[in-house]
Amino acid sequence: MLNEKTIEIIKSTVPVLKEHGTTITTRFYELLFSKNPDLLNIFNHVNQKQGRQQTALANAVYAAAVHIDQLEAILPAVKQIAHKHRSLGVKAEHYPSVGENLLQAIKDVLGDAATDEIISAWADAYGVIANVFISVENEMYEHAETQSGGWEGFRNFIVDRKVQESDVITSFYLKPEDKKTISSYEAGQYISVKLKAPGEQYEMIRQYSLSDSPNEQYYRISVKREDAIGDKAEGMASTYLHNQVNVGDVLQISAPAGDFVLNTAKTNPVVLISGGVGLTPMVSMLHTLAEQQPEREVVFIHAAVNSKVHALREEVAVLAEKPTIQSFVCYESPTEQDRLDQNFDKDGYIDKEWLKSIISTIEADVYFCGPIPFMKAINESLLDIGFKEENIHFEFFGPKSDLSSSKNDLVTNR
Repeated sequence: MLNEKTIEIIKSTVPVLKEHGTTITTRFYELLFSKNPDLLNIFNHVNQKQGRQQTALANAVYAAAVHIDQLEAILPAVKQIAHKHRSLGVKAEHYPSVGENLLQAIKDVLGDAATDEIISAWADAYGVIANVFISVENEMYEHAETQSGGWEGFRNFIVDRKVQESDVITSFYLKPEDKKTISSYEAGQYISVKLKAPGEQYEMIRQYSLSDSPNEQYYRISVKREDAIGDKAEGMASTYLHNQVNVGDVLQISAPAGDFVLNTAKTNPVVLISGGVGLTPMVSMLHTLAEQQPEREVVFIHAAVNSKVHALREEVAVLAEKPTIQSFVCYESPTEQDRLDQNFDKDGYIDKEWLKSIISTIEADVYFCGPIPFMKAINESLLDIGFKEENIHFEFFGPKSDLSSSKNDLVTNR
């Protein structure tokens, strides 16, 4: 436990962290990777280049300082980050180096303002915070390894099927190379895939939502190809999967993780909203609802540019034949054929008025996922309509951003 003096000092640094947080975390990553280049095999280089990871960590440090006297308040967010860490392979032995470089970054950025007293207080605070993470992550590692079909670290899976779902999205059906049982998962969870592209110095670990019904025979991920432009590496992993990985190839995968999951203990109506490839966890949830809670009312809403990039449409249509499931499609720029076929319900963007017209109750639980601008618009519309924050659930592909919701005090990296 931290003494009152230490807590007082940490809280006094909150304004400084708010102003200089991103500068501190940018310096932190520079130090961390220069001293520990092997960690470049774990961290997402694209998120680093875009500055998203630095911002996410800055927000996390800021939230920890704000809640330093009541760390239990941020435990849900700690667990969320811990899921990512367990999936990536972050271990207890990584934390001392992280702490050392974080303190050095604070010194480098704040200069004389970072007094010995402040650095000492943050060293104590970091020790407490790190122990919380390590404890939670150790429990998750144990669960991942000891559950039925579970395993430690990364396990070899064979690409059993490769299916093109749209012009930009391809599904990969993955079965264990050892032919043994695999752990099931909750709808909405993801797996980490470790890749090593030819000519690249470091491995890439990417997290992909599982897009099918939870089962113990195979995993399915549906990956959008993000074409790299010039020397930009945004699509390195996805283009490698699309262009180089074929049926019979072996991929290394960690056990399913994540806390963005469908609550099947409830029986109230459910609304699932997705934009683009954000439909992957939503389709898994839709399958689960259809199979496990067929009496539960569901509204499935998907937004895409047009039918050419709309994946898994037929699969959703089959599920929507059930009387309790309604499916709606919004196309931003329908093709001429789309207009002739009349295969969508709304032209343009999802907006508040349209949502009000197709969602029958604000007592529903809403789950949504998609590009950040899309998610901000959906979140704002739902709150304006009258949905309670506790009934709104969302997932980011990549480091978390602010949706102007109090639930986003602490952020992480996906």
